Amino acid sequence: MTDEAPRRRVDYSYFRRVETRWNDNDIYGHLNNVVYYALFDSVINRYLIDEGGLDIVNGSALGVIPETRCRYLKPLRYPDLPEIGMRVTRLGRSSVVYDLSMFREGDDEAAAECHFVHVFVDRSDQDRTVPIPDGVRAALERIQVEA
Repeated sequence: MTDEAPRRRVDYSYFRRVETRWNDNDIYGHLNNVVYYALFDSVINRYLIDEGGLDIVNGSALGVIPETRCRYLKPLRYPDLPEIGMRVTRLGRSSVVYDLSMFREGDDEAAAECHFVHVFVDRSDQDRTVPIPDGVRAALERIQVEA
């Protein structure tokens, strides 16, 4: 367990609102853990497509996820409409480390914080890393912060 203070909205410059669904709640009445990951993953990929021009169907490079972790701080539940803040904390030749936080509407402190790593690989040989595509790299640089 960490004593680290929750991240705040001011820590992020890029935000995207996400919708929760009725079936996202688990038997305990809050979003199931897997839903958080699906929402974080969707925000990352929407950003790469919209801002970086990533071609998820025909592009020669694709991002695979070798590592994630999440810290849950406050429960969220349907019908919440949380916002996800996203930034890049490390940008390498073929990999990127994202830091994301999910905020309940109106809250300044994060309800959940996620660490997410993408490694870009060749679509036809997924064992071979490739440089991050230029458009994607430019988009990632716009939300990069000093670690």
